[in-house]
Amino acid sequence: MSRIETQSMSREQFLTIAVNLLHRAFMQEKRTKAKSLFRDVAEGKMVPLTNVQMEDKSTVRFDLSLDHSEYGGSLNFGAFRNSLTTLLGNLANAVQEKREISTFSAEGNVENMIFGVTGVTVERDVPSVMVLSANIGGRDAAVQLRLMYLDYQQFLLSQQQDDDGEASTAVS
Repeated sequence: MSRIETQSMSREQFLTIAVNLLHRAFMQEKRTKAKSLFRDVAEGKMVPLTNVQMEDKSTVRFDLSLDHSEYGGSLNFGAFRNSLTTLLGNLANAVQEKREISTFSAEGNVENMIFGVTGVTVERDVPSVMVLSANIGGRDAAVQLRLMYLDYQQFLLSQQQDDDGEASTAVS
């Protein structure tokens, strides 16, 4: 999906598609198939999710990957699904409420963006923070959705800075 094609789609439309695709793959799908998909992305594979026909009749392939390097502990399907459920709910609410959703460029690359809505969960007394990122800069007609766990301690530090009256860099 080229930059030109994504400019004709609003951020809200893009997030709606992404949320629906992830919901279908992990929540509506049979548990065995969803768990198999989780295993593949947890092993570092990029997995094709589906092809989506756009309004201009072009077809865009959506792929999925997962970065759980910042997850505290050993990630299992149940913990992942809890994180994803929370993240998708928060993203859907933000879109429905027409809230401004911040995006951040990953590593200075404007075609690789992180959406500023989080899914925060606690498993075994350890918090985790999941976000959705997307890479729309591929040469082929593909969008890479990437679920990422962030270091929850950076959010604690941001909260402490807020409490001290300093500037915050937290993602909400």
